[in-house]
Amino acid sequence: LKPLVPVDQWRELTREGARRFDPDVALYVRPMYWAESGFGGGVMSDPESTRWCLCLYEAPMPEATGASITLSPFRRPTRECAPVEAKTGALYPNGARALHEAAARGFTNALLRDMLGDVAELANANVFMVKDGAVFTPAPNGTFLDGVTRQRAIALLRGDGFEVIETRLAYEDFLTADEIFSTGNFQKVAPVRRIEDRDIALGPVYARARRLYWDFAHAGAQA
Repeated sequence: LKPLVPVDQWRELTREGARRFDPDVALYVRPMYWAESGFGGGVMSDPESTRWCLCLYEAPMPEATGASITLSPFRRPTRECAPVEAKTGALYPNGARALHEAAARGFTNALLRDMLGDVAELANANVFMVKDGAVFTPAPNGTFLDGVTRQRAIALLRGDGFEVIETRLAYEDFLTADEIFSTGNFQKVAPVRRIEDRDIALGPVYARARRLYWDFAHAGAQA
């Protein structure tokens, strides 16, 4: 695909669209590209047929009540299997089936491992854990999207004096974590309150991460 729209144009279109809504309404902004035609039975897209659109719609921010998580039987694909480092609709079915499987067992989300058996992310968000005051998160390894909210949360926490370690993490590490929280474009920074049958209290590191992100976001809105 060809990215036809300059960043400044996306921004201006977003502002124009937002002005059509009540200023107090929470909006989700979804820019999209796709190919209108292709070759090889429609499998190989024609970059010259790239089309685009920008969708804005009302999407109330979910309350940060806390997720309950379990280990998913499904895995994240590798670069050899799928475009794992892109925010693409092709990867949504894998996350969706993980969420459905977890829901059938009474959980609201699930940790997915990569093909090596290390934790990669939640079904629809990046994941962090806290142990003895240090913050840990899976290191990007070509199996999950290194989200913008993830990157921002890491930078804000490090700037606030926290040690943030990007590394390989086993599921067992999360089972004994002091805190677990997620980052993503929809819920921003959100807590995990239960993993399997173990309850987890809202912790000070999560609370600080959420406050740092909210302060950053509101400062940008006022600029």
